[in-house]
Amino acid sequence: VQLQASGGGSVQAGGSLRLSCVASGSIFSFNVMGWYRQAPGKQRELVAGISSGGSRYYADSVKGRFTISRDNAARTVYLQMDILKPEDTAVYYCNANPPQVSWGQGTQVTVSS
Repeated sequence: VQLQASGGGSVQAGGSLRLSCVASGSIFSFNVMGWYRQAPGKQRELVAGISSGGSRYYADSVKGRFTISRDNAARTVYLQMDILKPEDTAVYYCNANPPQVSWGQGTQVTVSS
């Protein structure tokens, strides 16, 4: 399975973006899918996760602003990001949680103040 993230861009603080992650194979076997991000000079961190049953996890830093969803039939995981802040600037990746496949290129999100 390969994962390709897209939908990033440059926005001003307070703006929104919707990220998509398409799998080349079935993600159904991955119980939990997650969105991760890595800012310059920082470690990659999990920001949101969703189980096959629909249970969701959010890091405290994004809770109330980000929404994760998945469509197994479409082999896609989404991350709706609202009320973006400059500290959300990072490269965003998707993977299973815990990660089980190679990291793709990710998609850059840049939030300006």
